[in-house]
Amino acid sequence: MALNLRQKQTECILRMLNLNQPLNPGAGAGNDEEVYKILIYDRFCQDILSPLIHVKDLRKHGVTLYFLIDKDRKPVLDVPALYFVQPTPHNIRRIVLDASNSLYDSFHLNFSSSIPRPLLEDLASGTLNSDSIHRISKVHDQYLEFVTLEDNLFSLAHKTCYLQLNDPSAGDKDIEDIVDRIVAGLFSVLATLSVVPVIRCPRGGPAEMVASRLDQRLQDHLLAKNNLFTEGGNFASSFQRPVLCIFDRNFELSVAIQHDFRYRPLVHDVLGLRLNKLNVQGEKGGMKSYELDGSDPFWVANGALEFPDVAVEIETQLNKYKKDVEEVNRKTGGGGDVDFDGNTKHLMNAVNSLPELTERKNVIDKHTNIATALLGEIKERSLDSYAKKESDMMVRGGIDRNELVGVLKGKGSKSDKLRFAIMCLISTENIPQSEIEMVESALRESEVDTSAFQYVKRIKSLNVSLSSASAASRSNIVDWAERLYGQSISAVTAGVKNLLSSDHQLALTRTVEALMEGKPNPEVESYLAFDPRAPKSSSGASSSHLKGPFKEAIVFMIGGGNYVEYGSLLELAHRQQPVRHVIYGTTEILTGGEFVEQLASLGHKMGLGSSAAAAAPPAH
Repeated sequence: MALNLRQKQTECILRMLNLNQPLNPGAGAGNDEEVYKILIYDRFCQDILSPLIHVKDLRKHGVTLYFLIDKDRKPVLDVPALYFVQPTPHNIRRIVLDASNSLYDSFHLNFSSSIPRPLLEDLASGTLNSDSIHRISKVHDQYLEFVTLEDNLFSLAHKTCYLQLNDPSAGDKDIEDIVDRIVAGLFSVLATLSVVPVIRCPRGGPAEMVASRLDQRLQDHLLAKNNLFTEGGNFASSFQRPVLCIFDRNFELSVAIQHDFRYRPLVHDVLGLRLNKLNVQGEKGGMKSYELDGSDPFWVANGALEFPDVAVEIETQLNKYKKDVEEVNRKTGGGGDVDFDGNTKHLMNAVNSLPELTERKNVIDKHTNIATALLGEIKERSLDSYAKKESDMMVRGGIDRNELVGVLKGKGSKSDKLRFAIMCLISTENIPQSEIEMVESALRESEVDTSAFQYVKRIKSLNVSLSSASAASRSNIVDWAERLYGQSISAVTAGVKNLLSSDHQLALTRTVEALMEGKPNPEVESYLAFDPRAPKSSSGASSSHLKGPFKEAIVFMIGGGNYVEYGSLLELAHRQQPVRHVIYGTTEILTGGEFVEQLASLGHKMGLGSSAAAAAPPAH
């Protein structure tokens, strides 16, 4: 049975809504034993619930009222209150306040991750002092600190992680705190799936830091008798463990910036898909809100198609729907002599097929509206041209000078032009200085802040000087660079080499494929391997079982992921014979524009960029 993160997390949440009692499969809305309850959550946990549980599901499980924890609430007696919140000092203070004000008879506290001992003590002393400790019925660590968007897609919802990890002013303590948060999130994912994977990652940087800390945390946890991984049963005994492959965004910067012309990435990048929800202009004006997830068959089937193919598919579905409606009308319509017996049967069939036809029509209308909104943006910003030219540029390793200027002076938002310029910088190994100056001046003409461009340029020049320096001077450059750039000394230009493979596969996908296959491969030879289940003495990459092959992989990207990578990994899983299974996760899911904003902030922090230069009068 393949790992299904969405199903597992939903089961955990439903058990929590059932006051942490095992779910009775027969229990439902009409069950006499249903306990009515109130649900209190914070913003973070609201985001965890939102893609998985709808209001009707809450009602079905006895939740009659639900509130944000910071909202002023009136007392409700005789009904248990179920809290689902992060274990933060602010939330603990609020819970103590609610208990001391006797808002509810009993409090069932569920924390999204393990509550630290000092906070547990604050909760105990706060409720003791206000004589309300008897109201606290249960305290549970739920290990649900992540947001699942699809069966095999999750995010830790850590904002601006790339910026924080690469911030030149970040101290060791800051970096360690970020790494610990990521480890806690990944631990939650593994606990929910009940699996202890083999962990692989490239050497150095945040990926190794996260991998080794996670390995340590799993090892420590497995020493406990009642650990979270013995209860899982189904997978604990499975001979085949998954491999967890951890990467850092600098491993392949270009994917986070490029324009893509496939449906799923386009909808996210252009229309701002968030938590599987989307707002677009309706045909009669006004905004329409849509949900795009596994329950939408069109989204599942066509998310990976190029936009023109999606438009054709919508048309095909519409024609098929019209034909089916005509068929129903023909069979049930009057006209001439009526065969009442036969007609009654047709009428029954027609009535039965109505809900399915209505549902199909709703899905077609929804995607027609989404495609219309996309088309408007594509035409206005020439997004098809950006996607095509960037793809060509990465394959050819550069772009014609006139073509480059044409794009920068043509259609597109400021963000589109900046992303294109950075893609040009990444894809071309040796750009003449005159060309760089020309790009910068074209960007300034369009009033684009160039700090993100300058930042990537600085890192790229560092990589060049690193590769050409002699061994003696290299260590000096590295020392200086690491002081200045934190973790971001990764070969930005390696992205080019990676993309020049014959099938234009993403470097990430190719590397994951190599790690799953477990055959000798120079690309992953130097990768570290950790086995949290191994006795301490025998850890190290030599054990053969650490090298695979693996049927299942969890791929995690530190510093921001996107739907381009997710789509590429799905493709890989389906292409394999027999079909393999890949779950993709990231610290946060970012559009190209959002990621470039983080690059711009780094540029500003290093005093690069042109916001000031653009405003300054030209020198005489």
